[in-house]
Amino acid sequence: MPGRVKADLKGVPETALWTLYHRAAEAARPDTVLADPRAVQLIGEVDFPFRDRLGGARPWLAQAIALRALGFDGVVRAFLAAHPDGTVIALGEGLETQFWRVDNGRADWVTVDLTDPLALRRRLLPHGARQRLVACDVRDSQWMAGIDASRGVLVTAQGLMMYLQPAQAMQLIGACAGAFPGGTMVFDTVSRRFSARTGAKGPGGHRLPPMPWGMDAADRDQLRTAHPAISEVSDVPLPAGRGFLGYLAPRAAALPLLRGDRPLITRLRFGTAPARLTGRP
Repeated sequence: MPGRVKADLKGVPETALWTLYHRAAEAARPDTVLADPRAVQLIGEVDFPFRDRLGGARPWLAQAIALRALGFDGVVRAFLAAHPDGTVIALGEGLETQFWRVDNGRADWVTVDLTDPLALRRRLLPHGARQRLVACDVRDSQWMAGIDASRGVLVTAQGLMMYLQPAQAMQLIGACAGAFPGGTMVFDTVSRRFSARTGAKGPGGHRLPPMPWGMDAADRDQLRTAHPAISEVSDVPLPAGRGFLGYLAPRAAALPLLRGDRPLITRLRFGTAPARLTGRP
């Protein structure tokens, strides 16, 4: 389409378009739970058959995606309140527009993604002096080079970890804990049951890629084994939203039917590992 940027992503990278599609559908509502005008604008700038390829954007799913984004926004805002000159590292960011929702005008922002989605992001979104784009597989620790951790680091992984193999996810968590002492990491996961069902057609008729890593709330304490510097593992409840879904979202952990089988947002805090465990004198 004339004047639009062609998007031709496949597999896991295509989920960046799926997420944008639903986030924008929610943001376009007059009663939206997530003000995200840049996402709405992007839909009009991308040459991609959203409805034909991804199916219709269902309102409940669009709100769920938006509430997840809002949950991450809350963690980032809290980090920036404590570390206004800190660094946010967004892994697998795709076409997420979080920077423009939460930026405080001072923090550094590092986007780490694969070459194709990063090239699309670069063409669609303006990036200033405080934003750095790094083309790298998140499983390759080379992206950690050059990160200034002295003013605080927050690593975010929204809609990413479930696409890794369990061992790869734990290795990534451990690498972040070792590289950024005193830092924080926040990521979301699907439940074990949902993970086992992925690869089939999902809501709207779109076939999401397999999600090998599923984690239930009862599994959270196992995250501490990824690295001795992990000092805190905590739940980030979804914010309240609209209607019945919006009512249930922040209360899911207290409901017997949802407590053990629900998507999770988890926050990890990194301390300094004891010398006897790290090998340092």
